[in-house]
Amino acid sequence: MKRFVAIALLLLISFKSSAQEEKTENVWKKGGHFGLIFTQTSFKNWTKGGQDALAGNLKINYDINYKDQKQTWDNKFYFGYGLTRIEDLTKKTDDNFEFNSIYGRNLKKYWKFSFYANLKTQLTTGYEYGDTTKTKISNFFAPAFISAGPGLLYKRSENFYINFAPITSRLIVVTDPDLNATGAFGVDPGKSLRYELGMNYQMFFKFDLMKNITVENMFNAFSNYLDKPQNVDIDNLLTLRMKINKYLSANFSLHTLYDDNTLPKVQYSQLFGLEFGLDLK
Repeated sequence: MKRFVAIALLLLISFKSSAQEEKTENVWKKGGHFGLIFTQTSFKNWTKGGQDALAGNLKINYDINYKDQKQTWDNKFYFGYGLTRIEDLTKKTDDNFEFNSIYGRNLKKYWKFSFYANLKTQLTTGYEYGDTTKTKISNFFAPAFISAGPGLLYKRSENFYINFAPITSRLIVVTDPDLNATGAFGVDPGKSLRYELGMNYQMFFKFDLMKNITVENMFNAFSNYLDKPQNVDIDNLLTLRMKINKYLSANFSLHTLYDDNTLPKVQYSQLFGLEFGLDLK
């Protein structure tokens, strides 16, 4: 929890300092969104049954983009953390930290030579809960996915691009000794690193579905040439924000994952609630 608070504060401080920098040229564009999402249920003398529950999620989405006549450089930070309390038990519902960076050098109209880098990890320990026990299944940098590679970028605007990187290096990092001892997340037992070489495909789009309703989606696919290339890893985050006023909105998100090294099944995480939010400059 201390690590979570420290990183969240550092992110907010860096965003604030970035917003205060003077623009010497009209080539940098910065902005994002900070949101707190709440859901709550309570019961008293309720014969149909039920449990009191309170949940809260913090989400920060911030972009720092550069553009001139020859090149573009898009940087996206995403941070999400959530807790839910049911009766006397508190569980984590969300834990996601991601940084994505794509540099593009103009080739022809909407096409660019590109180089991309990506980091995905979480901040605190994750558990699988039994009736009376809990088992550690993840932790900070356990796993972490670090990817980089050259490719081609098709970019129509800041709100729509596709990046294809056919020669991508990816490291899977598992620093927790309890987890890497069992070979979690595809690393060899006792090792903390796994190297993969493959193809990465990334697509991002954002648009207004109608007035005050914004849809944003980030899709990422990776195929490892060195081991079962037909088993493509998928990571897709869909967010729908329905604005009520300047500070309040209804927020829906659906996070879909598939990674057979972690679990040979599709994973889903869905959230819907009332959000108190601020646009970051």
